[in-house]
Amino acid sequence: MSNYSVSGKSIGKSFGRRLIFENLDFEFLNYGVFGISGPNGSGKSTLVKIIAGLTSATKGRVVHKFNGKEVIPEKLFENIGFVSPYLVLYEEFSAVENLKFFSEIRKIEYPKEIIDNLLNRFLLFNRKDDLVKTYSSGMKQRLKFIFALMHSPSLLIFDEPTSNLDDEGKESVYKIIIEESKSKIVIVASNENTDLELCSSKILLEKYK
Repeated sequence: MSNYSVSGKSIGKSFGRRLIFENLDFEFLNYGVFGISGPNGSGKSTLVKIIAGLTSATKGRVVHKFNGKEVIPEKLFENIGFVSPYLVLYEEFSAVENLKFFSEIRKIEYPKEIIDNLLNRFLLFNRKDDLVKTYSSGMKQRLKFIFALMHSPSLLIFDEPTSNLDDEGKESVYKIIIEESKSKIVIVASNENTDLELCSSKILLEKYK
């Protein structure tokens, strides 16, 4: 079980005069699946970006801790796996070339055994040497899960995780979420009921307008 936590106190976000949400408190501890829900435009992606340190809150502060010590912003990428439809892959590279490149960015040795296992689980092993530009949107989404999982992070953040996936792809994702949540924090941002059914608790963003 991971000794990881992420908490936010009085989180608010505005774009100019447009209020996205305000007075939002949360705390996620150790492991489990936690949901962020709301209709399109409610701020789900904005909130997960704040949690991941990709953008800043207008008010309040998010704190990540590992083994009781605060994680500095520069080290967040070592502890977080992030999946979303808007993340960009290098389409002129193969899947393996993408994965090796990001291993170098993370300054970790390429975890071939872990990645081969993930490629098999996400039904991409036979296409691992093909250019990503030849992939369907669903295949690209599945590849993003491998990026998120390859370095065994303590916190997984999935924004619209089943976007562009067929039933077989969704089933693979749900199995991963259930398995990983036994030892890690998994945050799922979605307005899909089948995604949110996996969550033990949910933040309902419409309550924070």
